[in-house]
Amino acid sequence: MSDTGILDALDWVPDPRARRGVRHPLTVILSVSLAAVCAGARSFTAIAEWVHDAPADALGKLGVADRVPSESTIRRTLARVDAAVLDQVIGMWAWLRTRVVDGRRVIAVDGKTLRGARDAAGHLTHLLAALDHGSGVVLGQVEVGAKTNEIPLITDLLAPLDLTDAVVTADALHCQRATAEYIVGRGGHYVFTVKNNQKVLRDLLKSLPWNAIPVSSSTGGYGHGRREQRTIKATEVAGGLGFPHACQVLQVRRTVTRKGRRSVEVVYLVTSIPMTSAAPLQVAGWVRGHWAIENRLHWVRDVTFDEDRSAVRTGTGPQVMATIRNTVVSVLRLAGHDNIAAALRHHGRDPHRPIDLLHAA
Repeated sequence: MSDTGILDALDWVPDPRARRGVRHPLTVILSVSLAAVCAGARSFTAIAEWVHDAPADALGKLGVADRVPSESTIRRTLARVDAAVLDQVIGMWAWLRTRVVDGRRVIAVDGKTLRGARDAAGHLTHLLAALDHGSGVVLGQVEVGAKTNEIPLITDLLAPLDLTDAVVTADALHCQRATAEYIVGRGGHYVFTVKNNQKVLRDLLKSLPWNAIPVSSSTGGYGHGRREQRTIKATEVAGGLGFPHACQVLQVRRTVTRKGRRSVEVVYLVTSIPMTSAAPLQVAGWVRGHWAIENRLHWVRDVTFDEDRSAVRTGTGPQVMATIRNTVVSVLRLAGHDNIAAALRHHGRDPHRPIDLLHAA
């Protein structure tokens, strides 16, 4: 699959429909959906409208023959697609097109709830995603069922990925002993934020003699009417921390002064990577990169694609549409587009543009 383009990769997704009576192959429906979303479509109706307006010669490049798929065909088909398999196929394609940063691949894991998508029982759809720090490309996604939470699903999300020498960053929810063991057991490293869900560990970190530990780095700056100062302290831990494979702990102190009023936020981090392999400033950079997942993925899906107001609710439709949005973000980023909203407008002005983009991906 190393040389497989995104459109060819879609052949790996099984068609949920019986063969008899199928007019449009699944790859065609997925391809036109990706192209339409690249052009700014936000719903099944918008996808169908784009397809019906696109010229025949452009659609022919996506495998559309004489008749174009209707809105009902697109909606019913996407609502039956095996979303887990689709995510795995797209994730495998994305993995092979991303690269390491500073000698390592760094992966951020974070969850997002689709506010407008509820199942028959009224449960909201919640998805856990993995994002490549360096490129902003989505490497995988899994649905978190209503009767569970993100914690046990992180291993399912990371299972298809090669974690050898990779660094996984995650928020405090995933600061779990079992997760740490899993990541290190797969040959990777973790960087976790520590909060009160691990109260014993956080109290232990707070009690370290930070006043006697020199500042590893200090940065400051002005912006938006405020002054910010960030200092980082770090120390290695040889034992006694009680958390699996912990080698280094960090204290990040962020002091913000706005209109003469000062606020201080202190964050503690624990990582399995020793200082000899990663300096404190680099680890802190990974954490800042992790926080950026909110802007690089969740904010884009919420604001640019208006995902939280999407009324797609049937079957696997919400997760499949989220995967299509993830894929479009990834394709655009790999093509060099930093501003996703501007890229959607650009590709929306000419129906040939999103199709050519997908053929090049």
